Amino acid sequence: MGQTGTSKLISVLGGTPAKRPPVWMMRQAGRHLPEYLELRARARDFLDFCYTPSMATEATLQPVRRYGMDAAILFADILLILDAMGLGVEFEKGVGPIVQQIDSAADLGTVPAQKAADRLAPVYETVSRVRAELPRDTALVGFAGSPWTVSLYAIEGRGKTDKSLAWRWAHGKPDELAAVMDYVIEATAHYLVRQVEAGANALMLFDSWAEGLPDNIFREVIIRPTAKLVTLLREMGVTVPVIGFPRGAAAMLPEYAELTGVTAVGLDTAAVPSFVKASLPAQMPVQGHLDPLLLIEGGERLDARVRELVAAYQGRPHIFNLGHGIRPETPIANVERVLKIIREG
Repeated sequence: MGQTGTSKLISVLGGTPAKRPPVWMMRQAGRHLPEYLELRARARDFLDFCYTPSMATEATLQPVRRYGMDAAILFADILLILDAMGLGVEFEKGVGPIVQQIDSAADLGTVPAQKAADRLAPVYETVSRVRAELPRDTALVGFAGSPWTVSLYAIEGRGKTDKSLAWRWAHGKPDELAAVMDYVIEATAHYLVRQVEAGANALMLFDSWAEGLPDNIFREVIIRPTAKLVTLLREMGVTVPVIGFPRGAAAMLPEYAELTGVTAVGLDTAAVPSFVKASLPAQMPVQGHLDPLLLIEGGERLDARVRELVAAYQGRPHIFNLGHGIRPETPIANVERVLKIIREG
């Protein structure tokens, strides 16, 4: 299931290195663009923005129009799946997402996975509209949060904490945590299948809170559930590439790449090219990993780092991206500078 199209990005995800890597940037549809801010002001709130296909479509397309990116990434949020599963989700200005906390796995089992996916029909309409408007050689990346990161929000009630409550579940209530993640896995699989059916050419799994985990816990809450999700997607007929992004995986990256079944690995800001080259299979595509803060500062150090990263992965399938999302204060001129360096070689 899934049309991979003829894009440069999909070719790289298929294992073919490119002389000049395809490029897109995480959170490229967002607050560094004045056209996005104007659009956002029309929405009642962030959830309304995500659930209004006309607005979400426009936000998805804006960076492609401005920059000619090699991929568009669906404008949505990783917490929509929890909203669809029956938990209250709000986005508070200056605070971020607030999620109705769960006390047990049973709190997530009230809405069947298929029904939860059905509730996200506006997202699939957005995917369909975007795919219809994108150039054929521009890939459309659908996405979801990975099981641990989504479950963490349900357990903690928010993301900007020390994450100790979810970690304590991992140590003290591993079976309960596994049951929570199983609910998330099933609902997420249906959600991603529907994105592919609507026209997504690739999928990305964001494990934003993978950083700092002990190695045994990393295997239990990152590798094992991600492998379970990828396996389920393949069993459900999804054939498009899957990019896994375990932010902060560090030395666990090789095991993640080997055992999860993902097609490609997203690299965070702290990734070290020599380690990546030495520890991942030579044919495995990687994506990343320019520092978003360097993108703000610009100048000669930005130019040098862009050239360094491109050179470091020559001969390997490589998608140029950031190591984390683009920040609101990023100068548009600096993004344009990065693209110019990459495209001119």
